[in-house]
Amino acid sequence: MFFSVIIPVYNRPQEIHELLNSLLAQEEKYFEVLIIEDGSEFTCKQIVEQFQDRLNIRYFFISNVGQGFARNYGMKQAFGDYFVLFDSDCIIPSHYFSNLRSAIIDRKLDAFGGPDAAGHDFSDFQKAMNYSMTSVFTTGGIRGKLKDPSKYQARGYNMGLSKEAFECSKGFVDPNKGEDIELSIRLKKLGYKLELVEGAFVYHKRKSTLLNFFKQSFSFGQNRINVSRYHSEAVKLIHLMPVFFLIFVSSLLMMLFVLPVTNLLFIIGVVILGLWKTSIFFHASIVNKSIKIGIISIITSVGQLSAYGLGMITEGLKKVFKG
Repeated sequence: MFFSVIIPVYNRPQEIHELLNSLLAQEEKYFEVLIIEDGSEFTCKQIVEQFQDRLNIRYFFISNVGQGFARNYGMKQAFGDYFVLFDSDCIIPSHYFSNLRSAIIDRKLDAFGGPDAAGHDFSDFQKAMNYSMTSVFTTGGIRGKLKDPSKYQARGYNMGLSKEAFECSKGFVDPNKGEDIELSIRLKKLGYKLELVEGAFVYHKRKSTLLNFFKQSFSFGQNRINVSRYHSEAVKLIHLMPVFFLIFVSSLLMMLFVLPVTNLLFIIGVVILGLWKTSIFFHASIVNKSIKIGIISIITSVGQLSAYGLGMITEGLKKVFKG
């Protein structure tokens, strides 16, 4: 099995060096790398050239089409039996391809999705962001951890599919609006076996600032609704939890100005929210062995859920009124 690694890049040359270095350190060497420069103003071509004699690597510059279509372009140029997709802000553990190859062969997978994690050298903010995206107290722990791996919907930062599955599905149909989730659902409908491979995880360097992280969370909420335009079943009850959370927090804030602080309903709401925040603080502090990260995780968790919920509401209203 020969892997083709497809990496779309848009104005983020600083990330590529670290990603390519991690690919150099792979135990499994039987793969090629395709860098798809998606119409960037600031290109990574010079950085890629530094790895020409150490990696089987090719560089392509195309007009800006969005990461989904850039991935399609890369897969059309690839020579591999199996295509592996990474985002440029990922770092790949040395055992990644060894674990992936075993899972594909043992489980006869046509496609897969892998989880993400925070590296030991990540900043406190990045570790807190990772916590809020993966914790049982926020996303329910469904991002990268499922009792039934066949229910997983792969994410574009770490996913893959066989050449046959790509040629049959034609790849992504949307450039950048939940295109990875849409493809995951469609591949399963086509009869291909897609599962979560927990051992094929990546270290994912998320947005560098809280504001950018919240903006990304907002777009994730929008994307979930956008996918439902293709697949009505894409939005399930668990995906609506951030909407309920946002309504709950907003209601508490309104009560603060309307009801006396001694009102029983207000007190119950404050207690529930306080217990949730306390749980996040202790859990995040223990997981990351840092009280500071525990404190930051409260901020990232509240912001992530609220922004995601707002994104779903905003896009949902557009869908209702614009069709």
